[in-house]
Amino acid sequence: MTQPPSQQPPQGGFGAPQDSPPGPPQSPPPGPPQNAPYGGAQPPAQPPVPPAQPPQAPAQPPQPPAQPPQAPAPQPGYGYPQAPGPYGQQPGPYQQQPGPYGQAPGPYQQQPGPYGQQPGPYNQQPGYGYPGQPGPPTAPLGSGPGGPGGPGGGKNLLKGKPGVIVAAAVAGLLVIGGGTWFAFSGDDGGQNKKPVAGKSDGAEPTTSSDDDVDQGDGSGSGREADDDLNAGRKDGESKVTWLQTNDVDLPRGGADVYGPWLVGDTVVKAMYKGIAGYSASDGKKKWTVPTAAPVCAAPNAPTTDGKIVIAFKDDNTDSAKCTQLQMIDLTTGKAGWKKAVTKHGNWDFVSELTLAISGDTLAVGRSSNSDGYRVSDGEELFGKQDGDCQPESFAGGAKLIAGMDCGLDDKRVSELDPTTGKSKWSYQLKKGWDLQKVYSLDPLVISVENSDEKTWSILGLNPNGTLRSQLAGGKDKFQPDCGGGFIVFGQHLEGCVGVAADASTFYIATAPASGSTSRTNEVVAFSLDTGKPKWRSKAPEGRTMTPLRMEGGKVLVYMDASYDKGGTVATIAPTGGAPKTIQQHPTSTSEIESSFYSAKYLYADGRFYLASGRVSASSDEEELQTKTMMAFGD
Repeated sequence: MTQPPSQQPPQGGFGAPQDSPPGPPQSPPPGPPQNAPYGGAQPPAQPPVPPAQPPQAPAQPPQPPAQPPQAPAPQPGYGYPQAPGPYGQQPGPYQQQPGPYGQAPGPYQQQPGPYGQQPGPYNQQPGYGYPGQPGPPTAPLGSGPGGPGGPGGGKNLLKGKPGVIVAAAVAGLLVIGGGTWFAFSGDDGGQNKKPVAGKSDGAEPTTSSDDDVDQGDGSGSGREADDDLNAGRKDGESKVTWLQTNDVDLPRGGADVYGPWLVGDTVVKAMYKGIAGYSASDGKKKWTVPTAAPVCAAPNAPTTDGKIVIAFKDDNTDSAKCTQLQMIDLTTGKAGWKKAVTKHGNWDFVSELTLAISGDTLAVGRSSNSDGYRVSDGEELFGKQDGDCQPESFAGGAKLIAGMDCGLDDKRVSELDPTTGKSKWSYQLKKGWDLQKVYSLDPLVISVENSDEKTWSILGLNPNGTLRSQLAGGKDKFQPDCGGGFIVFGQHLEGCVGVAADASTFYIATAPASGSTSRTNEVVAFSLDTGKPKWRSKAPEGRTMTPLRMEGGKVLVYMDASYDKGGTVATIAPTGGAPKTIQQHPTSTSEIESSFYSAKYLYADGRFYLASGRVSASSDEEELQTKTMMAFGD
């Protein structure tokens, strides 16, 4: 049901700084709410179409400078303090609580990407990790153009390889990476350079070659035996367990990567015309399921028993539509049911889809239409709903959350029954506002945007759909990265990285300060009951820190590799403080770790997996030398 006026969120948000002094928010004046925006931050510009080929790496990687290189200052984006003007703060009935959207630089700040742009892995469709736009904004954790889920940015500009995280429901693991606009790739500093060779104490991980990849019968080696990636490993650093290079003949423009997903001892990813499973321990290919045409959509996570449904195009022409569904059991690598998406009339644009899984239900969204299918057997559970309100985008997991289109200027957020598609509750957004991203399902934290007024905001909702709080972002610039490729008809709601939440607190990464030469950032914790900041934790000098999820009651974060240090997995206590390292990657392989294009990460059971969000090259030889996945462990 629609919430009464008292449920409407206050004005303000992650935009221009508010003049309100710090302290508890003021009470809103009595009376019905005005249709004032939730905030005043300018959303990122729509990313341009990325080039067919990524930039080429120099023949010889440059020598690292004695001091960290100077990084260009990020361009203003969402949440950047605004000067008075048409999009500045406007006093309104709820102006009191400077919310994340009215005053804090938003997650959309521009940030040079690999091409000067940035979209990432899962948003595109292109797919996960598609490069996208000059000066990608450091968007909030949302993926996709323009909203709090727009392009992400939290990676070192010198590397230009952002990462995105996707929460996976299987084995409590977390996928980092994937997002429509997050691609910040750049040249691969070590793409044509052999890793250090030599002996290491223990297994000797090596790069996998096209010729040696296991074809599924257990006979392939999966790697070259002459590359020892641990020869330069120091005490206290984790081992590189394996490194893979591409073994797929790709089209001229390259292909996006969907996943990775971890099911048992198998790491799975989909790319171009197929989906493949690899051994988590040594990287050998265990199985492959081919598709007749390119993969065009995939959910954030499989079911708890390891089943997933991906979408692929109906043919191999340029005008092909994303209409075909294929179920795969990721534990066995066996293909299950296959069917085409049901089309509901001439105005049902099934050319682009978004997929989400909740329980045994696959929700298929696109503009003003949706369908639900049972994952286990493909039976259709629901289709177009009665009435004017239609779900068109979904976020799955323990709950099924939908973005609802109820007609002109009537947008709502609803929790749906996964078996019937019926709404359990609805929260009506203010006129002109639309749901952009779902940062957390439990507790429910969302990002909303007013595209006409170039503003956005972050809201916390109660389990019954009433407003819990609007975050007061202050003067910070936030930079979440989100998954889901750019699409014209519809919206990707899931796949955000750079954010995490527990029952009472929401954690989000800031963008490095404007003019910063070290690219150091912070993680800010907000109370979901008051919307106010509780504490801040700063990354080590020269490092960028990205929240991945909660782990044992602590915030799990990843600090990207720098020119003189490998990546780091760490935790921050729920009360704040400095990050505590739980896995330090080798400095000797930091160049490789930082070279993955539109990087996507997955951490589970003490192992860290790094995958390219998009694979592309200028020649067949280079294509087969492109590094696609890397794993670290103790």
